[in-house]
Order: sequence, then structure tokens, then C-alpha cells
Amino acid sequence: MINPTKLELTPEEIKAQKPYLAWSMTDSEYELACTMLGRLPNYTETGLFAVMWSEHCSYKNSKPVLKQFHTTGKQVLQGPGEGAGIVEIGDGQAVVFKAESHNHPSAVEPYEGAATGVGGIIRDIFSMGAQPIAVLDSLRFGELDNPRTKYLMSQVVKGIADYGNCIGLPTVGGETSFDATYEGNPLVNAMCVGILDQKDMQVGQAKGSDNSIIYVGAKTGRDGIHGATFASEEFSDDTESDRSAVQVGDPFMEKLLMDACVEVVRHHKEALVGIQDMGAAGLVSSSAEMASKAGTGMVLNLDLVPVRESGMTPYEMMLSESQERMLLCVNQGYEQEILDVFDRFGLDAVKIGHVTTDKAYRLYHQGALVCDVPVDDLVSNAPVYHRPKQVPARLVAPEPTQFQPDVTDLAKTFYQLLAQPTIASKASIYGTYDTQVRTNTVVKPGSDAAVLRIRGTKKALAMDMDGNARYIYLDPKVGGAIAVAEAARNLVAAGAKPLAMTDCLNYGNPEKPEHFYELATSAQGMTEACKMLDTPVISGNVSLYNETNGQAIYPTPVVGMVGLIKDTKDIQTLAFKAAGDLVYLVGQTTAGFNGSEIQKLQTGKISGALFDFDLQAEADNQAVMLQAIQAGLTQGVHDISKGGLLTALAESSFQSQGHLGATIDWDLDPAWLFSESQSRFLVTVKPAQAAAFEALLGAKAQLLGEVTAAPTLTIHTGNATEIIDLNQAKAIWEDAIPCLMK
Repeated sequence: MINPTKLELTPEEIKAQKPYLAWSMTDSEYELACTMLGRLPNYTETGLFAVMWSEHCSYKNSKPVLKQFHTTGKQVLQGPGEGAGIVEIGDGQAVVFKAESHNHPSAVEPYEGAATGVGGIIRDIFSMGAQPIAVLDSLRFGELDNPRTKYLMSQVVKGIADYGNCIGLPTVGGETSFDATYEGNPLVNAMCVGILDQKDMQVGQAKGSDNSIIYVGAKTGRDGIHGATFASEEFSDDTESDRSAVQVGDPFMEKLLMDACVEVVRHHKEALVGIQDMGAAGLVSSSAEMASKAGTGMVLNLDLVPVRESGMTPYEMMLSESQERMLLCVNQGYEQEILDVFDRFGLDAVKIGHVTTDKAYRLYHQGALVCDVPVDDLVSNAPVYHRPKQVPARLVAPEPTQFQPDVTDLAKTFYQLLAQPTIASKASIYGTYDTQVRTNTVVKPGSDAAVLRIRGTKKALAMDMDGNARYIYLDPKVGGAIAVAEAARNLVAAGAKPLAMTDCLNYGNPEKPEHFYELATSAQGMTEACKMLDTPVISGNVSLYNETNGQAIYPTPVVGMVGLIKDTKDIQTLAFKAAGDLVYLVGQTTAGFNGSEIQKLQTGKISGALFDFDLQAEADNQAVMLQAIQAGLTQGVHDISKGGLLTALAESSFQSQGHLGATIDWDLDPAWLFSESQSRFLVTVKPAQAAAFEALLGAKAQLLGEVTAAPTLTIHTGNATEIIDLNQAKAIWEDAIPCLMK
């Protein structure tokens, strides 16, 4: 046991009592740290190694996987390795974006976990010099018949809404899915998008001997200590959930911090050398990474760190993940200029150290040297593991045949499907968010992608977050490719050319060979799709150890993507626009049922081999659809995904003005209306444009029917006519989640 009369163990006691095991540091990692230093590390140093070598900070298990990602392209100005990625969008401008996970904190303290997840990703964006313009989220919960799931969802949504709304950023898009696999371990992934002039691009580096290190923002408390290692552990009923590892956010302070940092970036270029968010692992992570990336060292005086609790030790100050804090490197002689900016915003700003040339990382506290380690040993020399892979048993010999839905009553089956929470309307969720603050949101939540205009130009940005873990569970490689393809397809449906992507890779314990196989293999599929669609990975996040009592979530890579619309006249939405418009299906329909919503509805699970996916056909269909949109040939465009064509038709009706319906001819088995085969779009076209549309699309497009003024879907099959009452369908679709939440 740790001696309670002492604040900290001696180096010899650490070696004997092994407190580092509770910090997710192994014996071999502790021995490696001792070898690197040539001595036993003290308590503070051991804590720094443990947190900096956690998966969350070092990517020690996932780095070999991440290296295979396609990360370059002529549009990429900044790829992975900084706070966020940057992509060129013309006119000297760039878009900046990144996604992050806050899964473990949200499982323990859902309100603060979700809120601080939003706060952290916003700081990543303005640390690059960008003005944040929008937030998106991707959420996964257990089934809504579970009281704890209802509590988690309500608090997560409230946390996202309260933080984003208070800071004055619109939450414009995302996705929410439900499956029992997430019951003990919900996923809360957030994405932020920002804009900057390329001349204002920043990096998180601490260069220049004797340049000053300035701490700005909130005071440091004891919240969030070891948050990074907490995020690199499994949950179990036997272990007490560590609420102290969850941070507490203050969005009003974040708003001041954002505005002050953007002002420094834009108007104090001569002063600023580098800037970085104090995110995971707090002050140690930001400062050590800034020095290591620049090839420098650093000296910090911890007596100068603003604290809000008395008696904080160096260990606590360095590992705290208190929110709303940034670290700046400032040219010598310009310190007061920067301090004055933050003072004007009422924020703490204090010089706490300086840059050195010796690559050493030294911390002083009360006149004593409490840490002296090579900075690269904390950062770039962290251990990297090449984990063994093993094909999961379910994939060794999956059932080869496609599940065939039982659709004896088409309308009844469809109404049941619309009541499934993953398919049902999410308006009760996004209705709590402010989606139009700053008044740039052109396409709000509810369409395939959100669209925001870029003021002073004809341009707009489309953005979305997407993923379907069921596909990856059945076939990691093909499912990984589909995740990227569907995100890009959503952008094309909005009229945008996809530019690049960010990701949150949510998986189980990588030390288990089957889970590492899922991670590595799905990344291969994602990489193939990125190359084919020219959407390089520019930023991202890995969240592993998503397990409860040894039971892992589905492998769940979430893709965040941004696309460019060069002219706002090309913006598309999924809604039917006018009676008489022709309805087309673009792409081939096959028996895509394994892993589908209809399979889960009718069997209670997903199983079998995933349906076929043709990546080249996907790329071809996206390219020709974008061509058709930019030629002005389309009225409305909708990606066909979860729930299949029938769901897409209904959604296009639900979003229309005046309850428009459609009548279509369907030659295939009516059950195939629920197929989730990929690479398909639902398109409406004015009759006057039909000839040009058909000439461009050729065999890719099939005329199904037309939009009608009546609120019904009339489906003529080979020997029958099926009629779906869209008023009844919409009521079921809208009421499903609110009813389940009561």
C-alpha cells in the first residue's frame, strides 16, 4: 500500500510497490523508462511517463496501423501530427477540421464527458489559427428500452447542446445509432470545423532558445488527472468508475479563450511562435509535444502555474486535464504584448518557462528540480507494439447466403422499420442544439450533410459524420471502405466535392488478437477507399479499450468529412421539390441484407457474410452525380443507406414542403426495397431536364416514377400495388424516440 503519511513515494518505493500499474503502465514499460534515464524515476517522472506512454497520447498500439493511411494530396496543407488537419479551398483560404472521442468520460459522467469533448475539439481547431464555425457529433448508445441508456443519452445530448450553444457555435450535423453492443460503453465522438486564411496557419511547436512559454486560460485544478490513461482502460463491474478522471467544462471561458487566441494568431504574428491545446494529459502533453516537435527542450517553473486548489503537487499540476487552457510559445521581448491581449479578455496569462536547446524537459517546484528527462523519451521514443492479429471466429466461415426478409405485408414491415431508433427521426436530439447561430447554416440537420456558406464568396462547405459498425463487424475490410464511401456519398448528395477526412477509430482492447485484427483490417479498407475517392486522412483520433466486463463494442470507425461547393447554386437537399418531378434510382440494387436494419428488426441480430461492394462503381457513381448536380440537372439528391430505398423515399417526402409523395414501378422482389446495397442515390429531376440527365447517366440511372401531390407512396410491383400512408409513416418516424425516452 502507498504510505498515507507521505504525499509521494520515493523512487525506491515506486519500484517496490508499483503504483504505475494503476496508471496503465506495465512493468516492462517502467523498466524501459529506468533504462532510458539510467536511474529510477521519481514519482512525478513516473506519472509523466505513464500518461505520455498511454495509448491515448502515444498511439503505441495503433501507430503501425495508422502509418498505412493515405494522408497526402494536392489539397492537403497540414496532415496528421498537429492539433487538426488543414485543406486548401481556394482564394487563399483553408478549412480546418478534426474529430475526437470522449467515450470513457461520457460513460461515467455523461453531461460533463460530452460537454468537455466538444470543448476539447473546438480548442484543437483554433490552436491551428482557425475560426471555428461548426460542430458535429456521432453518438452510439445501447437500446432505448434500458433506463441507464435513456439517462446516458439525455445527459450526453444536453452536454453537447449546452456547451455548443453557450460558446456560440452551431451544432449542424452528425448521426445517432442504437445497439445493445454499446450498452456499457457508449460512444461520443465530436467534430469541429473551422476556416482560416492560409497566411494565419499555426503549428504547435516551441522553437527558439529562451523564447517564452506562456500558460493562458482557466486555472489548474485536480479534475481530469490521469484522464488519458483512464481512456486507455476497459470498464468492469469490479472496478470503481473513476469520476475524478472526468473534467468539468466552462463554455463561457472557452468563448473568451477562443476569441483571444484567434486575435493573437491574426494580429500578433511577430510575437507568436506556436500554440497548442492542453488536452489529453494536460500541461505535460502540450509542453513536451511542442518541444519534441521543434527539436528543443523546455524548463517550466510550476510555482507560476495558476492553480485553483491549494497544495497541488507537481504530479497533479502536470497531469491535470482541467479544461479551457492553452500553451503558447512567444518570441522573447513580445511577452507583454501577448499578456495584454488575454488581460483584455479577463483571462489568466502567465509566463511559466522558456525554451532550451538541450532537448531536456525540466520542471522546478519550490526551488527544487522535480523532473529532468529527455523530452523525446516522453514523446517520440514511447514504445510501439506490433500486436498479433487473429481472424475472429465469426469471420472464419460466415454463413454465405444473404438473409432474405419476410415481407408479406410491405406497409406493416415498413412502419415497424421506421420505429427502429437508428432509422427514426433524430429531430428530438438535434432540436436541442442551436443549428443556426452565426447565420451561416444553409442546410440544417436532417439532410444527408450540413452545408455552411463562406461569407464574402460563392462557396459553401458540406460536412458530415458517418459510419456503420454492423458492416465492419461482418467484414472489417469491406465495412471500412463503405464507411469512407458513405461519408463521401453524403457530401456528393449535398452538391459538394469531398476533400478529405478525419476519423475516430473506436475499438475494443488491441491486446486481444481478434480486436487488433478488426482495427488493422478495417483500416486497410478505409485506406483503399481514401485513395480511390481522393479523400486523404488529415487528422483523427483512436479510442481503444471500449469494453465492459470483457465484452467489446462493435468495431466502430467513424468518418468525418468535409467537401467544397464552389457555387451555392449547386447546393442540394434530399427533399422532394415539386409534384411531377421524375424519380430516378442511380446505382445497382442487389440483395444487401446481412448487417442491415431489416435483418436486425426481423432476427434481433446481424449475421452472415457482408454483401458485395464495388469501390470503383462507387467512385464512378459519385463522380457522375456531382457532374449532373453541377450541370443543374437535379432537383433533389439523397444517399440511399440505412433502411434502403423505401426509407430514402419516405425521408425525401418527410422533408418536403406540402407532404409530397411518389408513385414508382418496382420490378424486383418488394423485399429488395429494404436492401442496403451501396453506391446508390435517389434523384429527382424536372421533366424538362430528363433527357439531358439520362444522356449523362446512361445505364447508371433507372427511372422509377414521379413525385405526386398526395402524401402516399404508391409502389407498383409485378402483380400488386402497395400503398404506404406517408402521414401515418411520418408520425411513427417522428414519435419513435420521444416515446421510447418517456
